[in-house]
Amino acid sequence: MHETLHGESVTLRPATVADVPALAAVRATPEVRRWWRGGPDLAAEVARELAEPDTGKLVIEHEGRSVGLIQWHAEQDPDYRHAGIDIYLDPSVHGRGLGPDAIRTLARHLFDDHDHHRITIDPAASNTAAIRCYEKVGFRAVGVMRQYERDTDGTWHDGLLMDLLADELTGPTPTAGVTAKRRHRAAISPSIPPG
Repeated sequence: MHETLHGESVTLRPATVADVPALAAVRATPEVRRWWRGGPDLAAEVARELAEPDTGKLVIEHEGRSVGLIQWHAEQDPDYRHAGIDIYLDPSVHGRGLGPDAIRTLARHLFDDHDHHRITIDPAASNTAAIRCYEKVGFRAVGVMRQYERDTDGTWHDGLLMDLLADELTGPTPTAGVTAKRRHRAAISPSIPPG
């Protein structure tokens, strides 16, 4: 993905190697590291993750400052096609609505420009703040994935599978041009679902 996306308060732009120090600093905060663990060299880990070819990685910018990362991947099997997303955000900007804005902005892009009809996300079942954030844009809990992820102490914790269908996205209505563009593509290509 080489596009820059604009939300109400955030800009999402493609991540580059130059973003590694800022993103590693966000990942190093205790509030983020609790959920996005990593080894002792977070900069090397972030650089390696940015180089992975199978996910789109976008820096979240607010007021000219990099405040986090949102990424997505796609399942391309036509019988299971959907997108999945992950996000982390600097704790210094929590509570300002930037997380829902970034998620909503990327979700609209995945629905309208990539023709996905469903998006998943899988926070830790105990990450209530993240779950509330995802619910604000329309994600619903699908089920608990038991002993889904290993914690830093070696124990396993549960994950919550959540999903969002295109017509369940909440928040400000997209511009008429975006909606018309999607209807036009669906009309000329019947294999593209309208929503």
